[in-house]
Amino acid sequence: MAKSSVKKKSLVIVESPAKAKTINRYLGPDFDVHASMGHVRDLPSKGLNVDIENDFEPTYDILPGKKRTVTSLKAAAKKCNKLYLATDLDREGEAIAWHLAQILGIPKDKTYRVIFNAITKTTIKRAFDDPGKLNMDKVMAQQARRILDRIVGYQISPLLWKKVTRGLSAGRVQSVAVKIVVLKEREIQLFKPDEYWLIPAVFTTDLNSNYTQEWLDFITPETEDDKPPSIATQNNWLKRHNAIKAEMYKVNGEKFDAANQEQAGRIFDAMKDTEFKIADIEKKESVSRPSAPFITSTLQQAGANRLGFTAKKTMAMAQQLYEGIDLGSMGSLGLITYMRTDSTHLSDEAIKEVRNYINMHLGENYLPAKPKVYASKKAAQQAHEAIRPTDVDLTPNDIRPFLSDQQFKLYDLIWRRFVASQMEPAKWNITNLNITADTSIGECRYKSAGRVLVFDGFTKIWTTTSNDQQLPEIEVGQQLQPVDIKAEQHFTKPPARYTEASLVKALEKEGVGRPSTYATIISTIQDRSYVEKQDKRFFATDIGEVVTEKLDEYFPQIMDIAFTRYMEEQLDRIEDHQVNWLAVLKDFYSPFKKSLETAQAEMKHAKAEMTPSEYKCPDCGQQLSYRFGKNGKFLSCSTY
Repeated sequence: MAKSSVKKKSLVIVESPAKAKTINRYLGPDFDVHASMGHVRDLPSKGLNVDIENDFEPTYDILPGKKRTVTSLKAAAKKCNKLYLATDLDREGEAIAWHLAQILGIPKDKTYRVIFNAITKTTIKRAFDDPGKLNMDKVMAQQARRILDRIVGYQISPLLWKKVTRGLSAGRVQSVAVKIVVLKEREIQLFKPDEYWLIPAVFTTDLNSNYTQEWLDFITPETEDDKPPSIATQNNWLKRHNAIKAEMYKVNGEKFDAANQEQAGRIFDAMKDTEFKIADIEKKESVSRPSAPFITSTLQQAGANRLGFTAKKTMAMAQQLYEGIDLGSMGSLGLITYMRTDSTHLSDEAIKEVRNYINMHLGENYLPAKPKVYASKKAAQQAHEAIRPTDVDLTPNDIRPFLSDQQFKLYDLIWRRFVASQMEPAKWNITNLNITADTSIGECRYKSAGRVLVFDGFTKIWTTTSNDQQLPEIEVGQQLQPVDIKAEQHFTKPPARYTEASLVKALEKEGVGRPSTYATIISTIQDRSYVEKQDKRFFATDIGEVVTEKLDEYFPQIMDIAFTRYMEEQLDRIEDHQVNWLAVLKDFYSPFKKSLETAQAEMKHAKAEMTPSEYKCPDCGQQLSYRFGKNGKFLSCSTY
């Protein structure tokens, strides 16, 4: 008797168990969904494993700890009739899919590539109804990047061990990221402050009231440790007392400029016992437009600025929201679209849904006549979407019970930014005042501005803080009573050190790495002790500065920010089928090899070098010099 035929299932491989769990529910019993747990094969960690003489042929091995996963996937592959590779839609995801296809050996005509940017029933069904094939240009772009990074890391790092100290590493992108922080450090060290003076004033329209002492008591902290009142608190005081803050900007028709106490004092003294009045009032309407929905870099910046998250934390939380959250009776659902994207594009379906939400829940006066379209960067892939909620009707508060505090905060941020991006602008009435006083040195002019919200628009959803003062009712020719006028000494401030958000912005601006790698770059340079974070600001360490100096001197091309940007563009061109991956590697390696040979022959050991300091030896009176040791820079007598 013939055996009954058992219908074979289709094998689906995704990257994470959370994703597998969500997708398995949507696909049904004809599919067997497994997780690869990320990469399963890579260049072995020991040795270069790139045959430079033989067209940069890489040697790949199963990653340690992944042999059991691979055995399980091979067993599942034997029972299937089709293979669907449903890894992430970026370069790394494509490479993981290719490595899986190579390991499992299922015929090409039975192997399919499935791409989706959200884990919802509709999106998954659409993707599996129309599967594609592996994109080998994308795979080769990832392979070229991997080989470039391996060559730089494995050939420069041993040199740093010999010439600086053991345990150091170099990276094609990480070393340039360190350089960006070091350059900022040098700017700060070289900065020389300039003195300047301001003569700010507070006026009131209440001519019969003397608020001077009340204002001074209010504005002055009780102890040195106390902070003065916030701008918002000050504005409330001003509003209650029909008062306004103003800044001097003209003296006798010339721009106000006081470089020292004498110059400021001359002007200040001239204004004693003078009358101040409103010279003119300009009123105009101002419009604030919403920002585009998030891309990876702007999400990381907003996560840092608004939530205090590191880039790494933001991406970890976003990954969880993307892969799926258990929403009780609704089951597991991917809450946001794919979080590694540089495109601000929104699908027609998403725009239709959010416009309907705005109209139904916020009101038609918040809904623009036409959808808003945002321009992406030149290299952005329009097939990708911005980061947005998969279902705008799942409001943050609706699903709050199912989310951790951090998941909720990030989902709330993404949801609000998306909804706000399709709303009407906010409208403001701006009033600019000119205040004048006739003095012995000519007319002195103050300016003041206030802003009043007329229509909240997108700010109803995307809250913005405002430090604008609300001006009292006022008219041209009206006299003002001084509450407080003083001459203040100031000094120009050095450039600000990078924060998590501003470093991400700098990496993006300079084209160093890609948005999907920023979090890893920032974590790596801290783990290597090249930079450290103090009070949420990045400082270059002594070892970061020394390594940067050495690499800058002997590997100028590798450390050139413009060249790093060029190499990222070349990788993009490989992906776009515009240039051959092998040609890119060959063009890179020839000058790199020469730099390496020169460095190996000529680079001095960091411990053998001295930098003169401004200090003298307390024992012999000779000049002290900076030397480099295993714990960083230290001062040593130059005769020692």
